[in-house]
Amino acid sequence: MAAQFGRRLRKGATTTAVAAIAVAALSASQAPGAAGTTYDGQTAGAKPGPESAATGNSPYYTDLPPLTTPGAPDASIGMPGTGDGGGAAVGTPEAGLPATVLDAYKKAQTAVEAADPSCRLPWQLLAAIGKVESGQARGGQVDAQGNTLTPILGPVLNGVGFANIKDTDNGAYDGDSTYDRAVGPMQFIPSTWARNGKDGNGDGKKDPNNIYDAALAAGHYLCAGSRDMTNPDDRDKAILSYNRSREYLRTVLSWYDFYNRGTHSVPDGTGVQPRTPTPDSHTRTPNGNGATPPVAPTPPVTPTPGTTKPGAGQTTPPTAPDTAAALKAVGATKLTAVAGEDFADRPGVQVLTKAGRPVAGAKVEFLVVGATEARFPGNALRTAVTTDKNGLATAPVLAAGDRAGAFVVRASTPGAPAAEFWATVTAKQAPAPKADALTRTSTTALKAEAGEAFAGTVEVRATADGKALKGSKVSAVVVGVGPHFQAADGTAVRTVGGLVTGADGTVALPKLYAGPKAGTYVLRVVADGVALNVTLTVTAAPTTPPTTPPTTPPTTPPTTPPTTPPTTPPTQEPTKEPTKTPTKSPGGSASPSGSVSPKP
Repeated sequence: MAAQFGRRLRKGATTTAVAAIAVAALSASQAPGAAGTTYDGQTAGAKPGPESAATGNSPYYTDLPPLTTPGAPDASIGMPGTGDGGGAAVGTPEAGLPATVLDAYKKAQTAVEAADPSCRLPWQLLAAIGKVESGQARGGQVDAQGNTLTPILGPVLNGVGFANIKDTDNGAYDGDSTYDRAVGPMQFIPSTWARNGKDGNGDGKKDPNNIYDAALAAGHYLCAGSRDMTNPDDRDKAILSYNRSREYLRTVLSWYDFYNRGTHSVPDGTGVQPRTPTPDSHTRTPNGNGATPPVAPTPPVTPTPGTTKPGAGQTTPPTAPDTAAALKAVGATKLTAVAGEDFADRPGVQVLTKAGRPVAGAKVEFLVVGATEARFPGNALRTAVTTDKNGLATAPVLAAGDRAGAFVVRASTPGAPAAEFWATVTAKQAPAPKADALTRTSTTALKAEAGEAFAGTVEVRATADGKALKGSKVSAVVVGVGPHFQAADGTAVRTVGGLVTGADGTVALPKLYAGPKAGTYVLRVVADGVALNVTLTVTAAPTTPPTTPPTTPPTTPPTTPPTTPPTTPPTQEPTKEPTKTPTKSPGGSASPSGSVSPKP
């Protein structure tokens, strides 16, 4: 069995439309007092990087979460570290996350939601990975800005028991110039960090030893390739891209389920650390040759079977061990899972004597009985677990397999009747179709004057295999500072989400407004990971005419008569009578009028 309590895995193995505006500022602060940073990661639909695994398939902690009680998912019974053996899960030590580490996970979720809303990354998944990779940065051994107090390094990946990865960073991150090593609280190997590193606390650096930087990088790494974390297949592929081991997947999902049941914040440095870290992994010194620090010799152990009587050479008989007489089921006795997934609950029993005392050190066998493909790790039908000091034994995570049906898990130990757990595997439902194309329903160019609203709305259609796709989840983000949407209170926002296509495959985006600056911008619309870029053009507002009167004097004469009357009247010359020359009429007298009078 590869994954057990208190052990480390030595080598990694080969899921009416309502438009609700989600206010998510892309430049939100990523750490206390830090300057805001904008998204510079992979865009929606980006392909994953060429790395085989983010951690180089380095070792990880295989501690499993406490077992919860049936009907009360937030309660734990008698598990190590739970104090009195009961109480809410949020009150158990394992549910406590160091304050700065928890803050880093939540800020990473917010930043990824703003950059790629279609991924739907939950911070609890980052917490589950952080648990198995570094025990939440060694129980929160970080400063206020998220820097680890001491480096967290994986083993030298020199091919001896691990992968063989030659140095890629000249020792800049891992202190090893010969081979690479996983680095930091999220355990990135240097080559993966060089491609996926992020600045999560706004200090201008991308440092794998900073929990804010590492958590943000892990979030974007998991979301690469248009993955949707609400889709179990996408989620499993994302986890396996971190470490390609089915045991790793089951361990992470166990913690993911546990954190989803409830968590609480604890002071930095007080978180529960993994039980048995080994010297050849996270505590090794960076010397590049795989050597481990010297280990102090173990003091001799005094034999316990009997006690020698001084001077007599005789021993007293050893105390008879407690004998198992009963197996008491702890946790759910009816197990359910979907084909292809793991059972969320694990069979667990408590071994008791006839007097009801717990039996420590008893070997309990868990056996899968029936026609099923369900298996324990290593494709095993049976596995054995030794009881702890409280007499408890819990089976490892059980994979449901691909076959639907019912079967029994039988727990047994010598001297006690067996306990049985009924398990049911239900058929896996076909995944909902996803959009493979996204188009605008209009070809009209989108233009607006600076400070004005764009005419009409942007409507898109999602299709799958050429057919309209109902129920496709759509989000949109404006790239660059300029055009924007408006929240209900009038606040400008650049991202919208929660849009769902109708029966005809279409959905309309909220109204768009142009910013004050002219230019060309891009509106990126995403449906099920398929991206559509829409060009937005903002033109300058027209120039307004001047409001001051002209300075040129008027060209028309004034119409006001002069105010001063003339001092002398105008001189008028007398009219002269025209001089008339008398004319003589023939045979008569001259006429003064000049006319000729006829003769009588």
